[in-house]
Amino acid sequence: MLDLDFTEEQDMLRSMVRGLCAELSPLEVVRQLEDDPTGIAHELWEQLGELGICALMLPEAHGGSAMSLLEGVVLYEELGRSLAPVPHFVSCVLSAGAIVESSSGEHASLLSDISSGTTIVTPAWLEPGNSYSPKGVQLRASIDRSDFVLNGSKMHVYFASAADQLLVLARTGSAETEIDLFLVPTDTRGITLEQRLSLASDTQYRVDFEAVRIPSDSRLGAAGSGWTTWDKVMQRAVILAAAQAMGGADYALEITAQYAKDREQFGKALAEFQAISHYLADAKTELDGAKMLVYEAAWADSVGQDLARLAPMAKLYANKVYRDITAMAQQVFGGVGFTLDYDIQLYFRRAKQLQLSWWDRPTCEDRIATAIL
Repeated sequence: MLDLDFTEEQDMLRSMVRGLCAELSPLEVVRQLEDDPTGIAHELWEQLGELGICALMLPEAHGGSAMSLLEGVVLYEELGRSLAPVPHFVSCVLSAGAIVESSSGEHASLLSDISSGTTIVTPAWLEPGNSYSPKGVQLRASIDRSDFVLNGSKMHVYFASAADQLLVLARTGSAETEIDLFLVPTDTRGITLEQRLSLASDTQYRVDFEAVRIPSDSRLGAAGSGWTTWDKVMQRAVILAAAQAMGGADYALEITAQYAKDREQFGKALAEFQAISHYLADAKTELDGAKMLVYEAAWADSVGQDLARLAPMAKLYANKVYRDITAMAQQVFGGVGFTLDYDIQLYFRRAKQLQLSWWDRPTCEDRIATAIL
């Protein structure tokens, strides 16, 4: 049976991460790192590595704690609440998850470096003008003697300038899912990085590959298995992205309710106006409902249930609620909410960015429809 009570250990994890983020990456630091070429709060990242947070969900054999998605949800609610600028999602969840899922023994040693935070690996997946589906992967990996040669471009590659390696999704055949995953050092000849500014002012890059030659053992897993591996990793990862949205929405609602109690208009606090109080009540109801869906998805994974329906549902609804709450909050704050002096604009911009990232709304809806039909 689904148990929605967090354990004492999970509550301790939440308290520890919240304290670390407040101390080492307050919103002042988040502001300083907007549009930064590296974009990482290094003190926080180092502490996450030293305290085992980078290794939280990795196998014990590689220095990890082998915790479940339930602990992951606790962690990501706090990272979302603080807007922590760290590459945990791309490196410790997506890239490490792909190495584990592909059972690539020759790359297993890389997991130890990822789990300590000393090595950063980031996925290079989406492409200019292409979709989130396997058809959207058109960067080509051609065989040349004992090597692969990569040609093409990738967009929305997070923390690329700080990464040691890229996890590249590349097409190796004509079939829709004939895709492989390759580990490519970022300093490989033929790779060009170009920073792209985003709505969230986070750190993203376009990465161009021009005749990039890599050895055959750069491939993860068996030939043609890349998309299957990536899809399994993404099903678990988007639940954490949904938890990140819940953390951000929770804090956005908290500061909006406080502003409504403090700000007076026409001789009384904004919260005393029924329309405003109902906005806040509706937001709290939506937020709690979304949290239950995210928690259920994480619990389902922890007991081995199928995530084909729950994972996209959690991502779709959590990000909609995050977006809706921050949009409502901007209305409560009024014009000042859009100014840089106020924190709510940080969450408003990141809510939309997160909604568009990884699996976007149409992708989630397609997956849910496939699961129920």
